[in-house]
Amino acid sequence: MTLTETHPRGAAAPGPDGPDGSGAQAVVTGIGVAAPNGLGTRAWWRATLAGESGIGPLTRFDGERYPATLAGEVPGFDPAAHVPSRLLPQTDHMTRLAFAAAQEALDDAGVDAAALPEYGAGVVTAASAGGFAFGQRELEALWSRGGAHVSAYQSFAWFYAVNTGQISIRHGLRGPSGVLVTEQTGGLDALAQARRQLRKGIGVLVTGGVDSSLCPWGWAAHLADGRLSTRRDPATAYLPFSADANGHVVGEGGALLVLEDAAAARERGAEVYGRVSGCAATFDPAPGTGGAPRLRDAAALALADAGLTPGDVDVVFADAAGLRADDVAEARSLAELFGPRGVPVTAPKTMTGRLAAGGGALDVAAALLALRDQVVPPTVHVAAPAEDCPVDLVTTARPLPLRTALVLARGRGGFNAATVLRAAAG
Repeated sequence: MTLTETHPRGAAAPGPDGPDGSGAQAVVTGIGVAAPNGLGTRAWWRATLAGESGIGPLTRFDGERYPATLAGEVPGFDPAAHVPSRLLPQTDHMTRLAFAAAQEALDDAGVDAAALPEYGAGVVTAASAGGFAFGQRELEALWSRGGAHVSAYQSFAWFYAVNTGQISIRHGLRGPSGVLVTEQTGGLDALAQARRQLRKGIGVLVTGGVDSSLCPWGWAAHLADGRLSTRRDPATAYLPFSADANGHVVGEGGALLVLEDAAAARERGAEVYGRVSGCAATFDPAPGTGGAPRLRDAAALALADAGLTPGDVDVVFADAAGLRADDVAEARSLAELFGPRGVPVTAPKTMTGRLAAGGGALDVAAALLALRDQVVPPTVHVAAPAEDCPVDLVTTARPLPLRTALVLARGRGGFNAATVLRAAAG
């Protein structure tokens, strides 16, 4: 496995659906989900369309000791049902969730890893911090009992590349692999990297992101930048684009996808959820330099990569920071691209919280299922956007003819990413 970086910030990678028509056409044939409002794709999508939130008081540890007390925790997860017993002592909760999502995605795609060429399949995932809970436990052992009591598995269980490595080993996916560390944009950046590997001739890629850092050590990091909502009512804590926005809620989980060439998928009769037609990323100027945020540029570059215009987009899955200044900036970017209220905008992450590296990947899964079912999932708890956020915010599930979706993400530190998805047929 090699560690890789995403494509240069401020550039789009020429894509199969772009103007030059080069390379393999990337399609998604499998989806696996672990989310706070549903474990497994079917349960999560049903809850998402119904507007059912998975945000509630922290149960993983005593949140009452902290100013922020709400989180999105994956419900009903039994590690022993998803992870071989020999791997339980060496894996963090984050990796166990990733195992479940990867297995579901591969099963959904009907991929027989053993039948693939030895180096014909790879894994590209995203992470934000690695196995925080595992690391905290071992540090506690070090401080309280000494180095002899620290697990040897600490050497890799904390590492941000651990999900890629463990999935690769478990399923025998020995082709080019990597990890992207770009916080909330990570899932989109990983998908872009997997698409590049596909164009190089790798037949199957497992890609996306699954994250979790719901432990006191991780919570301290989340609290450090002051972006978490301190409200205690799940219905008012995370309100992107609202005049009452007060920060965001942290969640755990995400989605993993199976990406493969369209021709190969057709040949084996696989169900195709949709095409990955455009990918791009940008980086914001340094604070204090006076430069403008570059989310709009990422969206425009992704559309150019797909050979499309803003008029082709039927729905936008927004980053939805939940902070007034950031929401206004995103709304203005969308208005510049599409016109004020010019395209339906949704943020189903209001039901899960922001999932760090898992957030963009889960939005991609939602967009693909929206294209399949011809319905836009809702943004819950927001009655209407603020006057300075001129977006057509979808607050209840809205059936619509959908052909093209744009997914946006912003990560801490200035990362922006955009992905264009198109319906499987037509």
